[in-house]
Amino acid sequence: MSISSKSEHDQEMPLVAHLVELRSRILRALLVILLIFIALMPFAQDLYTWVSAPLRAYLPEGATMIATGVASPFLAPFKLTLMLSLFLAVPVILHQVWGFIAPGLYQSEKRIAIPLLISSILLFYIGMAFAFYVVFPIMFGFFASVTPDGVAMMTDIGQYLDFILTLFFAFGVAFEVPVATFLMVWIGILDLQTLRDSRPYVIVGCFVVGMLLTPPDVFSQTLLAIPMWMLFEVGIFAAALVCRSAKHPQNLPSEHL
Repeated sequence: MSISSKSEHDQEMPLVAHLVELRSRILRALLVILLIFIALMPFAQDLYTWVSAPLRAYLPEGATMIATGVASPFLAPFKLTLMLSLFLAVPVILHQVWGFIAPGLYQSEKRIAIPLLISSILLFYIGMAFAFYVVFPIMFGFFASVTPDGVAMMTDIGQYLDFILTLFFAFGVAFEVPVATFLMVWIGILDLQTLRDSRPYVIVGCFVVGMLLTPPDVFSQTLLAIPMWMLFEVGIFAAALVCRSAKHPQNLPSEHL
């Protein structure tokens, strides 16, 4: 981006001032995370009971989750509360990022960036909700149904937490596919027709990503790959609409839409 495209305030701000502002915004984000953590910590045990419900619903009668580590009964809820604080602070974190980069953007770029920022936050939370309310019940129900005879299904609370946090993050990031697709078209990295022609490779790539980001079972891999593919199509559709209405250089003739 050329210097002339920036605001006068941004032109006059030296490097040290930029670093000071960056430090200030990082500290604000950390402070919000800390405040949320302090507010949630009294409910740490209840929060763990809530997130473990999808698994406990499929445990055999009389079976419970177990803690194999001495400090696990404390550390698992503590870690969960800390991660939830981070997830809940995502809007504030992105707002601080936006406040730092906004002065260097064109006005037209700001009009696109704000909806993208809001969409990113919503899609991340939707991805986590999809994992919790759709994927977890199906997956844990399957695991419980294939438990061999003579084997007691009693999951360690620490291993369960690591397992679901990985899935939360994987689905949250995966649901950002429409935003990433739109940005690639908008800034000119790829054009719409190239993305359309790449569908077969994208589908394969979605399943590869599902294999890498989820536990080694076909159910969670498929439940991540298929939404990623569908969200890729949503991103193409949104980019086509915006590029057409704005007469962007990447716009395609109407017969291709």
